[in-house]
Amino acid sequence: MVPKIFVSQPVPDVALNRLREYGEVEVFPWAHREVSIGELESAARRSDYIFCMHSTPISESMVAANPELRGYGLAAARPELHAVDACEKAGIKLLIADRPAPPADGGWSLNGYGLNPRATADLMVALILNLAYRVVEADRYCRRNGFFQEMTMDLMGQGCTGKTVALYGLGRVARQAVRKLRALDMTVLYTKRTALSEAEEAELGVEWVGDPDELIARGDYVCMLANFEDRNLRLMGEREFALMKPTAYFINVGRGRLVDEDAMIRALRDGVIAGAGLDVYWHEPPVVHDPYIPLALRAMDNVVLTPHNGGATHDSRGAQTLAIANAIVADIVATRKV
Repeated sequence: MVPKIFVSQPVPDVALNRLREYGEVEVFPWAHREVSIGELESAARRSDYIFCMHSTPISESMVAANPELRGYGLAAARPELHAVDACEKAGIKLLIADRPAPPADGGWSLNGYGLNPRATADLMVALILNLAYRVVEADRYCRRNGFFQEMTMDLMGQGCTGKTVALYGLGRVARQAVRKLRALDMTVLYTKRTALSEAEEAELGVEWVGDPDELIARGDYVCMLANFEDRNLRLMGEREFALMKPTAYFINVGRGRLVDEDAMIRALRDGVIAGAGLDVYWHEPPVVHDPYIPLALRAMDNVVLTPHNGGATHDSRGAQTLAIANAIVADIVATRKV
């Protein structure tokens, strides 16, 4: 009997075509919202496998809807989002995508390693460039007016050359971004719990700042890239925004819960900081099921917004979803052999 596979949102064809070789595939059709818990429960009742994306939950009610489900395909199990214990009790497999081995040179490869951090880093740099040259504002200006004054003072930006980027964290995304920031002739500062060696800093072209307050105060662009954990909840709040230069911009491609969003909105509204570039928000899973962006942020001209889409390249998203598809396919093949 051909297994039925439910895919929780539209994904690249490379993953869907792989699944279609081994099963009957149903894709949640809408791209403007998340699939609801009720829709997932219904899908579980009529499916053998559910293909989950980053924010797709596995609730106890989904497990109860079909305890005979063969498995959930996942990039990674997240205890705050996935009912791991309920799945184990029901005997439902969590089919975790294999992470590709890193290339020998530590960079990236066409099998997907390093593509998502690189794409997210590129988006972060794009947000900086948009803010530095007020690209989105200029686009609105041109569309609204249709005419213009050459070299207008209305859209002056601070640019990138000679400016300072303050990286709050230096993980895989930040490291990918550093080369591009340096190519823009920007000074790159970073903070993390343990400084790199002098040789590593020299190779990357970065400067360690041990005190996060000093880092924030020195940056023309302050980029939030810390790992999210309980002690980092609202790491950036009213006090920290007050430390920033009034001409500085805040960029977040990490996690929304790293930031006190209400404090950030006040800082933007009151001119405490110049603007922001945001890819992540407070109201995302697991805080809420349906992510949304506050109206206050959507109304601000000095804020550039993207919908948690840092890995949105065909190569990156294709590699991510293909890995989940392969995990499901591996279980289908193994089940046939039994």
